[in-house]
Amino acid sequence: MYKVAVLVSGGGTNLQAIIDAIKYGKIKSAQIALVVSTNAKAYALTRALENGIDTDVFAKKDFESNDVREAALLQALNEKNIDLVVFAGCMMVLSPQFVDAWNKPIINVHPSLLPKHGGKGFYGLVPHEAVLAAGEKITGATVHYIDGGIDTGGIILQKEVEVLENDTPETLQKRVMEEAEWQILPKAIEMLAKGEIG
Repeated sequence: MYKVAVLVSGGGTNLQAIIDAIKYGKIKSAQIALVVSTNAKAYALTRALENGIDTDVFAKKDFESNDVREAALLQALNEKNIDLVVFAGCMMVLSPQFVDAWNKPIINVHPSLLPKHGGKGFYGLVPHEAVLAAGEKITGATVHYIDGGIDTGGIILQKEVEVLENDTPETLQKRVMEEAEWQILPKAIEMLAKGEIG
């Protein structure tokens, strides 16, 4: 079975979407073997424990440098024989050196149609604020590979979501999660697990 590690920092709604997709058969070829959080108090860890998934915490403050933290993360992933790393609302930025050393797929879900509204600082409500400020009529989400940059890796899947006239950043964020992120992230995991993409 294809083994997935999900990296999180907060509530874990995208993690829950993956758990549900496995439970209801949308993901048939993969299992979550590990949930890694950058925050010991993240609710995502509770979601993992409630579903019998092993967890680990790699908080920045617990390591003397980013190199040391990345080396420890690499070891943890290898010990679990992980095949795929999935960023699901994780605030950690991996170095190009880590990506090279890992040498297996790492993917992220981003709440806009990249390359629009991505890059440094574009997380949380910021992409949605930018979409509204730009007067966009269509937004959405993107699943892409992590390549050591910020939102620069190759695009795997995108799904469009309509921007409504009375949208706020909060309402748009919720709709993009429900209609796009939670749909395409599980789909990308299944595609990778089945070997449909590399």
